[in-house]
Amino acid sequence: MAEIREVKKIEQRASIHSHIKGLGLDEKGRAKVVADGLVGQVQAREAAGIVVELVKKGKMSGRGILFVGPSGTGKTALAFAIAKELGEDTPFSAINASEVYSTEVKKTEVLTQAVRKSIGIRVRQRRQVYEGVVKDVKMKIARSRTNPMAAVPREAEVTLATKDEQKTIQVGDVVATQLYRYNVRKGDVIWIDAETGDVFKSGRAKGVEGAKYYDVESTKYVEMPTGPVRKEKEIVNTLTLNDIDLNVAAQNISFGILSSIFGGEVNQDVRQQTDRLVMKMLRENNAELVPGVLFIDDAHMLDIEAFSFLTKALEAELSPILILATNRGITKIRGTDVESPHGIPVDLLDRLLIIPTRPYNAEEIREILKIRSEELGVEMTQESIEELTKLGTETSLRYVSELLEPLQVIAERNGRAAIALDDIREAVKLFADVRSSTKFAREFESLLLK
Repeated sequence: MAEIREVKKIEQRASIHSHIKGLGLDEKGRAKVVADGLVGQVQAREAAGIVVELVKKGKMSGRGILFVGPSGTGKTALAFAIAKELGEDTPFSAINASEVYSTEVKKTEVLTQAVRKSIGIRVRQRRQVYEGVVKDVKMKIARSRTNPMAAVPREAEVTLATKDEQKTIQVGDVVATQLYRYNVRKGDVIWIDAETGDVFKSGRAKGVEGAKYYDVESTKYVEMPTGPVRKEKEIVNTLTLNDIDLNVAAQNISFGILSSIFGGEVNQDVRQQTDRLVMKMLRENNAELVPGVLFIDDAHMLDIEAFSFLTKALEAELSPILILATNRGITKIRGTDVESPHGIPVDLLDRLLIIPTRPYNAEEIREILKIRSEELGVEMTQESIEELTKLGTETSLRYVSELLEPLQVIAERNGRAAIALDDIREAVKLFADVRSSTKFAREFESLLLK
């Protein structure tokens, strides 16, 4: 059996938006009700599609986007979908406005890093990889060494097949974690960099024996690979400017420039070195520039200085697509006594294309639950889907979505493979939604701390 050489990486939590492949628009820019992992929000998606066209035509310079709507109406999903529409490797950097106010790093540094994480450089090179359709994957799960409360993949055995060959490979925790994070299962077409252990999921191959397929399928279908499982493949890597900044800073340590990364900050000298290196690569046609998306959620929590920084960033020659999101109406601009729509200065609002998002209806909630349960590998009966849909309309989509995994545990304890009505009733008794929690707080107000 083959061994894959690995490099250590920071473990990341599985993304709730990993199933999104784009905005789900037809050739005329009209939104399909269910497509590319998105459901509903037809007007918002069509507006986002026009933004994508403007970006591709180079007509978004100096402008940004603002999504405005109640919590749980897909603002982050839409921002992620815009990045996907611009290209599979388009950098997408998402932060919450509260992250800007770190006690360790200046807010201008946090914003600068966020901007540079959203601008990519595409580099092409040939590498040895393992590529094929997954015929079987066996995962060994153990408690995390850094967080005893969490269970993480420790190692895995993966059987890959092409039209011409089949091979089983053993992988360690770095690759196993990625297989788990990307929800790799039988029927998926993947490739693994033999040197770094990076895992990439290309799509799903039709007709794989034992693989599950669904009517609501967010994953794209691809042809089964040919040739040997281990082969040489042209790899396209997209590095962000921030990735290169950190690499240059790390190299500079050997020359005594420790201050480059002191306190989590990268100094201007390092960034100038990066910019010179990138410009040289671009001039020599060894790389190409990939402007990405910078998404800032809860934008109303930014202060006047942060808004001033972002206004200047929009005017820069090299800038990402700035997307802000908020669920606030008229509120004070942080750091001032001035009230403004969405807590954003009018001079910045004038530069933003504002796109509203609206609450989901019952039919949309039902489809979203189907997609989300598929992504999580949670089986549900038709009755349980209808019950969760009804519960979602009475409470919130976010509440019922968060219940899916606890429901799976409850169903397993009750000896069921699929979630049933009794499991949902039990979960509702154990986990409160916001309204129930508020009612509880009022009932026991005298006993709770203020």
